Amino acid sequence: MASMRDIKRRKSSIQSTQQITKAMKLVSTVKLQKAKLHAEATDPYFNHMYQTVTSILAKSGNINHPYLTPGVSDKIAVVVITSNRGLAGGYNANVTKLVTNNQDLLPKDKVEVFCIGSKGREALERYGYHIKEDHSEIMEAPAYEDAAAVCARVLDAFTKGEIGQIYLAYTHFKNTVVHVPKLMKLLPVEFSEEEIQAADDKLIMNYEPNVEEALNLIIPKYVTSIFYGALVEALASENGARMQAMDSATSNAEDMISDLSLKYNRARQGSITQELTEIIAGAEAISYIIIEGVKQWQKILEKSLRSLVRSWISNSLRERSRRSTRPSRSPVKTVSVWSLRLHRTWVMIP
Repeated sequence: MASMRDIKRRKSSIQSTQQITKAMKLVSTVKLQKAKLHAEATDPYFNHMYQTVTSILAKSGNINHPYLTPGVSDKIAVVVITSNRGLAGGYNANVTKLVTNNQDLLPKDKVEVFCIGSKGREALERYGYHIKEDHSEIMEAPAYEDAAAVCARVLDAFTKGEIGQIYLAYTHFKNTVVHVPKLMKLLPVEFSEEEIQAADDKLIMNYEPNVEEALNLIIPKYVTSIFYGALVEALASENGARMQAMDSATSNAEDMISDLSLKYNRARQGSITQELTEIIAGAEAISYIIIEGVKQWQKILEKSLRSLVRSWISNSLRERSRRSTRPSRSPVKTVSVWSLRLHRTWVMIP
């Protein structure tokens, strides 16, 4: 069992950590409120943008456009949005798993990673992925201009034929406690069977001035909007995940402190009991020693007194025998009288 000093030191360390996690939870809560309001305010626009563009392209039928057909290159660009800081639970790991666990769709030797967030970059580098570009500074304060700049670089690589497909890996913010990692294909634009069936074939889609110029303007804005919406949702999801992680850490620290307090009290009670036992045992030992010592001293004193009395009697008898000129009593009788008196005196000694 650990000593009281070790338990007290560990308890103090956990209390310091608990203060840090509690402060981080409060900071994440404030940031989450701002990011949540921003995500809720921008979410309708990006949803309508996605629905509108997919509806337009689904109604247009087969259109031969570079943004709608796979590129000649077999390289796949993956834009991975994570955070620059940890202590957010499984937030960053869940996003990187979208890339590492989809080897059939995203082979490692064909993937070109565009990282936004240092944690995702570090994780994918450990797995051996090629990091083409890193824009981690965007996650500090996401802006539409930053999203447009990154999208322009990715789209430029797509139009030049350097990459054939573009995917986006991010975390969808559903609510404060639910964050869903998503892998979305941006280019070439594809439609599900439901979206194709939902399109009204009777409506005719006309483009002015022509299809190519219209799509060259619409699709980059569509990709940029989707990308910026993913940035906003990822920021809200990051703060939500960090708030939950810090709340769990604070609760776990409280449980550990309670457990250590119980162990400390038990150790303290055991120490006090042991000290009392030692004191009682010591008192009994001292009492025994004192009693035995008194008995020994009584025996020594008794022996000394007897010896002293005997010598005094013998000296007194010799002195009397020398001084007496005429014996009034017989020596035997005198010795008997003196012996009787001294015996009575000795009996009275305690």
